[in-house]
Amino acid sequence: MRALAAPPVPPLQERQRPGRRRTLLVAGLLGLLALLALVAAASIAVGSRTIPIEGIWSALAGPVGSDDDVVVRSLRLPRTALGLVVGVALGIAGALAQGHTRNPLADPGLLGVSAGAAFAVCLAVYAFGVTSVTGSIWAALAGALVASIVVFTLGTLGDGGGSPVTLALAGAAVTAFLTSLTSALVLTDQTTLDAYRLWVVGSLVGRGEGVLGQVAPFLAAGLLLALVNAPGLNSLQLGEEVARGLGQRVGLTRLTGVAAMTLLTGAAVAVTGPIAFVGLVVPHVARAITGPDHRWLLPYSGMLRAVLLVAADVVGRVVARPGELPVGLVVAVVGAPFFIALIRRRRLVTL
Repeated sequence: MRALAAPPVPPLQERQRPGRRRTLLVAGLLGLLALLALVAAASIAVGSRTIPIEGIWSALAGPVGSDDDVVVRSLRLPRTALGLVVGVALGIAGALAQGHTRNPLADPGLLGVSAGAAFAVCLAVYAFGVTSVTGSIWAALAGALVASIVVFTLGTLGDGGGSPVTLALAGAAVTAFLTSLTSALVLTDQTTLDAYRLWVVGSLVGRGEGVLGQVAPFLAAGLLLALVNAPGLNSLQLGEEVARGLGQRVGLTRLTGVAAMTLLTGAAVAVTGPIAFVGLVVPHVARAITGPDHRWLLPYSGMLRAVLLVAADVVGRVVARPGELPVGLVVAVVGAPFFIALIRRRRLVTL
């Protein structure tokens, strides 16, 4: 009897390819960590008052109460930490938004989160006389959470509920409605307009002490949900029917992703105000490096966003010395032409 031929053995380089790719991706993450350290050091050193390396080291390792110590420990170190954390949060939220809606133009504010936060800040000032930074932060966080709940509820009604299209449409409708209400409030009250104007510009400075600690639990919960959501989101990219066939609970996966987006974006926007555009662009850059696997795409998006946000903050201090430009303005100026160049050079990935 004739023996069956053994199946061909793939070449050694093909068998090693998954492991080699994983190694390259890990090396890329380590490179981004090194880049994060560099931009963080620049953020601490650069400003209206330039501090030499030895002064920074002295302030961090053995402060003696000098002016440089006060600037580094009380002003620049908290500001840099805030930029890094908010950048990671918004980058991951942007990747989740594009993945769940399968919309390459989606950004972290797509589900009405930013609009809900803005309206809540204006309402708190107009109706309750809230003027403190802490009060504005909690109002913005509550508004973001309520708006996202409304969007998810509207987007999941009916037979076709929960699809990327219905969620995006519900988010657009709620955003338009809340934006109109916000405009009505700021046009009828000068105090509300002043508070809104300071918040909406998007900045890492002037947010008060200890704000990062106040929103840290929400950011931590959002990051945990995002990590849990990544494998399910990979299945959803194959289509909902295929995902169900693979045993995926589509509704629960959608809910987990929306909850992660809401917590990350709501907490970040509550602290810094809306910082747009890079959250739209960064996931495309990360996807060009990692491919569609969200287990790698999410951390790459978060770290790239943190690098760009802190670097933009440093640029804003340099170009307008002795004053500075808000980081939201710098990001918009840099992000818009970069996004146009991205569209012209390569077709946006179909999600």
